[in-house]
Amino acid sequence: MKYRELFTPVQIGKLTIKNRFAMAPMGPLGLGDSEGGWNQRGIDYYVERAKGGTGLIITGVTFSDQQVETQNQSIIPVSTYNSVHFVRTSKEMTERVHAYGAKIFLQMSGGFGRVTIPTNLGEFPPIAPSEIPHRWLDKTCRSISKEEIRSIVKSFGDGAYNAMRGGFDGIQIHAVHEGYLLDQFAISMFNLRTDEYGGSLENRLRFAKEVVEEIKSRCGQDFPVTLRYSVKSMIKDWRKGALPGEDFEEMGRDIEEGIEAAKLLAQYGYDALDVDAGSYDAWWWSHPPMYQEKGLYRPFCKMVKEAVDVPVFCAGRMDNPDMALAAVQEGICDVVSLGRPLLADPDYCNKLRAGKVEQIRPCISCHEGCMGRIAEYSLINCAVNPQAARERVTAYEPILRKKKVLIVGGGVAGCEAARVLAIRGHQPVLFEKTDRLGGNLWPGGAPGFKEDDIALASWYTSEMDRLQVEVHMNTEVTAKDILAGDYDTVIMATGSTPKVFSLGDDSRVYTAAQVLLGEKESGDTTVIVGGGLVGCETALWLAQQGKNVTIVEALDRIMKVNGPICHSNKDMLEALLPFNNVQILTSTKVKEYANGSLTVETDEGVRELKCDSVILAVGYNEENALYHEVEFDVPEIYLLGDAKKVANIMYAIWDAFEVANHI
Repeated sequence: MKYRELFTPVQIGKLTIKNRFAMAPMGPLGLGDSEGGWNQRGIDYYVERAKGGTGLIITGVTFSDQQVETQNQSIIPVSTYNSVHFVRTSKEMTERVHAYGAKIFLQMSGGFGRVTIPTNLGEFPPIAPSEIPHRWLDKTCRSISKEEIRSIVKSFGDGAYNAMRGGFDGIQIHAVHEGYLLDQFAISMFNLRTDEYGGSLENRLRFAKEVVEEIKSRCGQDFPVTLRYSVKSMIKDWRKGALPGEDFEEMGRDIEEGIEAAKLLAQYGYDALDVDAGSYDAWWWSHPPMYQEKGLYRPFCKMVKEAVDVPVFCAGRMDNPDMALAAVQEGICDVVSLGRPLLADPDYCNKLRAGKVEQIRPCISCHEGCMGRIAEYSLINCAVNPQAARERVTAYEPILRKKKVLIVGGGVAGCEAARVLAIRGHQPVLFEKTDRLGGNLWPGGAPGFKEDDIALASWYTSEMDRLQVEVHMNTEVTAKDILAGDYDTVIMATGSTPKVFSLGDDSRVYTAAQVLLGEKESGDTTVIVGGGLVGCETALWLAQQGKNVTIVEALDRIMKVNGPICHSNKDMLEALLPFNNVQILTSTKVKEYANGSLTVETDEGVRELKCDSVILAVGYNEENALYHEVEFDVPEIYLLGDAKKVANIMYAIWDAFEVANHI
């Protein structure tokens, strides 16, 4: 029981949490109904994480104010819009959560303020503490009045009271964190007021102080109220965030003020602080992609833990159980918050408690299924777990007759199909022409910041063993093999191959996959042709090794055709490239490579780029020839993954799950 200490109880005020794990709050988009309550999808989603052993469930952000900054109650639950309905749907959820011994907090926000999502803005001007620039739009925010502040404070009390009636065990306030309205009041950069809500730190925290006092007065002093709290803002300037290791002058909240604020917030009555760093001006800190190190908030949590006498929560890529255990043992935090890891695997805690660490499905920090889909489609999901937030509609289908299913290709699509088929009771037989499963996860996971791609490949390999899937490695399947086999169904998941073209002297022209896998050496100076995600990540990886790297992209900007990429990922990668001295040439076409020089054509004319190698990262071609050989000879046949259409990991896994769950 190496991790036993992570399963000891912890007190939040007078409330006991059964273990040291909390589900970190993530936007509950798609989990609410048109009346401001929870839909069945949302109820199932949170209950599944409670069933999986998580000690404390913290919902995604909800709202109570409907006067100052009106919210669309069909997108995110609003605890005051229809109180009877909110209480009723909440009760349906909390009673089920409590059946598993878990507790559940409702996260509440005072509003977006200057970071309002543009699609939610409507015709109204955005609000803020003062007349300051909006985060996303070229608009100036309207300064809210003291009467409006008091209205929002009262709505917190009303909403929290409804939450308590609905069975919630406590409240988490979504601030002073990330640059939302309450955080804007707390930061002098955004708060230019001269009344009692501006000026000194105490005045700037008055809004947050009145919120906790109002909730306690309505719900009782023993009703826990915690605070999501950013110690440091990481803001260089308006809409400009700092990178890890960058020397900059903090424009937002610095550490000294952050620690002083933590002390005051604990004095005001907050029962715990959920600590992180960042803001929407530097949102790759608030929503850390794979380019951020794991456990990035630990230094900030340690500072707060030493300054206050209330429990401290630590989130931020804390999925490594050894790191989580050390954080609790070393006094860095009292509770480990897992956000995306519980999207990827709702049974994380139960598997860890049972010593089945190898069975935990890893989060790859891609943000494709969560933040990417939240921003684009107002839906929270998960790239590697197709059942996340769709638990009921994607439940494993029972089978009427066991089928023997041939799967050609052991990439993510083939492995996911085999996994689902085996769980349902079918007999998958998988053939892979190489010596390992995972396909493009291996070159994609070569950079250190993509380590979880390799972890996902290893997880699939382990799952094939656990589920006793018949796997044949180093075996290339032919049409004759397919037709001669005794298979009821065939799944073709033969993947894709990198696009290549001749540049003249091709002896030092390689694909990105060849370089990433160590099959070819780039040399000290290289040019990468193609500024998509693969090209940019390869460039960053090589630059971090000290190579001189130039990206040549034909379009007018890099990563133009990739999407939907979460902006925290895309923006951070775009900032990291010049920070690591990668040169970027857009609207540029390659012509010829000869005598160690690549000829390119730019808007300003022809240039010669001296380089030891040229790396092609210009996309992939579907490998589906075998499918077309047999498609009219096999009664039940499916084409999946990149073989069907080159896309991302998420759609390879999702499509494979959908098909395999209905065979």
